[in-house]
Amino acid sequence: MNSSHPTSIPVEELVKQCKFTRTRSGGPGGQHRNKVETAIVVEHIPTGTTAGASERRSQHANRTVAIERLRINLAINIRTEPTEEPSELWRSRCKSKKLSISSSHEDFPAILAEALNHIFASDLQLSKAAENLGCSTSQLIKLIRMEDAAWTMLNQNRRDAGMSTLKS
Repeated sequence: MNSSHPTSIPVEELVKQCKFTRTRSGGPGGQHRNKVETAIVVEHIPTGTTAGASERRSQHANRTVAIERLRINLAINIRTEPTEEPSELWRSRCKSKKLSISSSHEDFPAILAEALNHIFASDLQLSKAAENLGCSTSQLIKLIRMEDAAWTMLNQNRRDAGMSTLKS
């Protein structure tokens, strides 16, 4: 994958490119939650992509969740030109055309971004993207399905292009 994609840089470096805003959050959680600024909104300054978290009572925990959500949003919304060959990270996760990754793994956003970059570079043709990535089409579909927002975005783009949507 193009090393300039924000999901491919270490989290510590990504954080240096971000602005964090603390806010108060409404909803359940008791008095402590309503009196203290524990909600976090993070913005990736170079792209303007944002994410937030407010469900934890700890500001630190919300910051961690917000960064994870930001990386997913970057994977879904930011496209870079894919390299001809799959990245070393992708190859380490794809053996015998089978992908092995959990949506909670720290590498998931970078893997998702690489897959989406190849899908869009292949004019939304999943079989062509899967061939370029060295995995099966079903494995590529399974990867995209792991993230609802990615699945929805891909189907919307396919619909906009006059293509059939992928079945859930």
